[in-house]
Order: sequence, then C-alpha cells, then structure tokens
Amino acid sequence: MGASPSPTTIRTRLGSDEWRGRRDRHRDRVDGLIGPYLRDRRRGVKHPVIDFLFTYYSSRPAHVLRWHPGPGVVLEDAEEFLGLRGYHRTDDGVAVDPAHLRDRIGALGATDALLRATASRPARLGCFGLHEWAMVYRTDETRHDLPLRLGARDTDAVVETMSLRCTHFDAFRFFTPDARPRNETVLTRDDQLIDEQPGCLHATMDLYRACFSLTPLIDSDLTLRAFALALRARELDMRAGPYDLGDLGYPAVAIETPAGRARYVREQSRIADDGATLRDEVVRRCEELLDAAGPTGVGT
Repeated sequence: MGASPSPTTIRTRLGSDEWRGRRDRHRDRVDGLIGPYLRDRRRGVKHPVIDFLFTYYSSRPAHVLRWHPGPGVVLEDAEEFLGLRGYHRTDDGVAVDPAHLRDRIGALGATDALLRATASRPARLGCFGLHEWAMVYRTDETRHDLPLRLGARDTDAVVETMSLRCTHFDAFRFFTPDARPRNETVLTRDDQLIDEQPGCLHATMDLYRACFSLTPLIDSDLTLRAFALALRARELDMRAGPYDLGDLGYPAVAIETPAGRARYVREQSRIADDGATLRDEVVRRCEELLDAAGPTGVGT
C-alpha cells in the first residue's frame, strides 16, 4: 500500500462559488449559535458567561466567524486569504502554506502532548464546579458584577463543607489565598501534564483554544465544534457557580444540594464524553501534521 497523502498536499480544489458557499454556511452556523451575543458585543454589552471564551483565551469573534478550509485545499479566486497568516499563492489559487507548518511545529507538539496526556487518564467527575466558589471564598471581591446566590457567608460555608478537587491549574491559580490550601492538590504549571484529566470542564473548553491557536492548520469546522462544546461547558461552569444568573436566563445547578450535585455530574459526564471524541480528533490532526513535517520539522 502507498503512503497516506500528507495533510499539506493539495487534494481538493474549490471554485469560488463553492468555497464562498461553505464560508457563508459556516457564518450562518455561528450566527445560529451566538448571533445575538455578537450583536450585543458590537454595542459594548458585556456578558459574564460567553465573554470568557474570548477574553480569557485572548480570542476574538473572528476566530470563530472566519472560515478556513484547512491544509490540502486550494481556493480559486481567493485573494482575501493572502492577507491572513499561513496562506500562500499556488499555481491554481490560494492554499495553506507548507512553510507555516514548519513555523508551528513547537505549538503542534506541545498541544499534542498535553491532549494525549489528558486523554490517557480516566475522567474524574464530582468536582461539582467548586473552582468558581473557591475564587470568591473569604473575599469581598468577585470576578463578575453579579450577586452571589447564597450571599457571602453561605457561599463560604459551601467551600468549607465540601471537598475542593480541582485538577486544572488555570482555574486553581484564581483561587483566593484561603481557598488554595483546601484543594486536595496544590497545582502548578510545571505539573500540568500529569494533572489534567478529561472530566474537567476547563480541559474541555481548552480544546477551543487548541484549535483556534493552530489556525489555519486546523479547519474551521473542527474549530466551531470545539467552540460549541466550550460554550456548553462554560454554561454549566457558571450555572453551577455561586452567582445568580437567573436574569440572564441561566437556571442554577444548585451543587450545594444532593439533587444539584447529581444533575451536575450527569451534565458533566455528557460534556466529558463529547470532549473525549473531539479531543481524539484534534490529536489525530496534530499527529498527521507532525508526521507530514517529518523528523526535521520541514513540511512536505
């Protein structure tokens, strides 16, 4: 059998009408997902749930809205792509530049290593989203301009009567000083490869960052799927948190009650299952690209 084609080898050519149709359908899917939010954002309206996916990840709506075909596709009459990072002109049109793969080898390798390490562990459920509570424990400052559902005293009591089991450093680092020693593990950036596990909502949200940060080596269909899953995870993250989001249309998952904890685990488990499937696909893309680059990091 012959070798599989490299992801950087041109395998598909799209005429201008076809790729513009795909681009427009992609934008329609984004609009169906967060269209009202984007229109409010243009007017300067802040959103404590969805903003996170852009502000925390140093992302922009363009990362979701802009369609990219991925490597191996040449676009006819596509001059607009030449102004974007990672594209070059070919004899037949515009495509992802194989030289860009060489430039992104380090990022690809780091992403692949972290996602494979995460996937290698069983999902740990039952943290109950207490990281958000730990971020407001014994402090007068909150991360959002929203009221606490239970008030400060009862919010602190939830942290004190339940176990903190956070495994995600980028959540743990925002714990208040009094909350950090209560976590079952003191997390560090250096230990991220051994602590990350696939049940964590934040580890699932990070799949969106993995995809958009590797654009255009990752196509927009996969990036949008990662964003949609990150949005689901973020919504559960905040619904299970200490804030009152009722006026924004987010019913609370009251993890301070047995029924709320059971509901959280059910929703967390579904997100983790979908995240595992998506993570495997992102890893497969990364490894295909790393194989295409070869041992010296030179794209084919």
